[in-house]
Amino acid sequence: MDPFSAEGGVYHLPNNQIFDDRRLTWTYPAELLNMQNAFHQGQYAKVTDFDTAALSPENTLPARILRLRARIAAGEAQAVAAELAGDDSVPDLAAVRAFAQYSGGDKSRGAATIERLQSSSSDNATVQVLGGIILQAETRSEEALSLLAKHQGNLEAVSVVVQIHLQQHRTDLAMQEVQAARRWAQDSLLVNLAESWVGIRMGGEKYQQAFYVFEELAQASATTSTKTLLGQAVAELHLGRLPEAEAAMQQAMDRDSNDADVLANNIVLSVISAKGAAPLTSDLESSSPEHQFLLDVQAKSTQFDTASAKYSAKVAS
Repeated sequence: MDPFSAEGGVYHLPNNQIFDDRRLTWTYPAELLNMQNAFHQGQYAKVTDFDTAALSPENTLPARILRLRARIAAGEAQAVAAELAGDDSVPDLAAVRAFAQYSGGDKSRGAATIERLQSSSSDNATVQVLGGIILQAETRSEEALSLLAKHQGNLEAVSVVVQIHLQQHRTDLAMQEVQAARRWAQDSLLVNLAESWVGIRMGGEKYQQAFYVFEELAQASATTSTKTLLGQAVAELHLGRLPEAEAAMQQAMDRDSNDADVLANNIVLSVISAKGAAPLTSDLESSSPEHQFLLDVQAKSTQFDTASAKYSAKVAS
């Protein structure tokens, strides 16, 4: 999930997914596959432009949810919240409205709606995923994991659990989730990506494996996006290939120079490359003042000031 600051970090599955643990296989309606893959790859315009006229009736709602979430990820959170105002009859749409409110800055209202849905519709896949994301953003990790644990073969829920464990610095638990999902989701796009997220944290030869996944997505015309290019840049950075990381990062910036995650990672790359990061930091502070990267830097700065205040400078005589 690229996480929790980026909707591209999660992947929507329809409520009528098929899961048969006797055969350890998992599938979902083929007519939604391209739309779902585009969403998870960060190709939000492709999702919103997807022709849904010929979809079967049972897939109409999942497709609408995907489209609404793509709009939220593309910066239309307030418009989506307004569009869904007053519609509480369908738990999926109520959860999307709560997520739109939260993403659009009305965090208290969004969190309150999720709390209500957590009590009334905890068996709903959309409530589980979006509720889990919001609860984690509220630093309520155990509640988020408890809600997500109710899923029934929902690969998107697994991906959010993986992201939470990574934020908890429990790489071991994140890898356990990926390995378990691999047994029933096999070689799905999201399992490959989740394994790459974990690989970036584990290091060693896992860096190269993650790079192969991100590079394949980023450089193919059918799957390239700001998010996949960013994934490639981060993998290159971990491999110590700074020129290649800069090239991929520039491609991501060329696509969307206002993307908060691109700006945050570009700041890190600029510092490591001994280049000035002040303009990028200013851009991030202006566009996303509550981005987790900025909050972490501020927290560490405060901790340093607190620690340094315990000591006084001494001049050698």
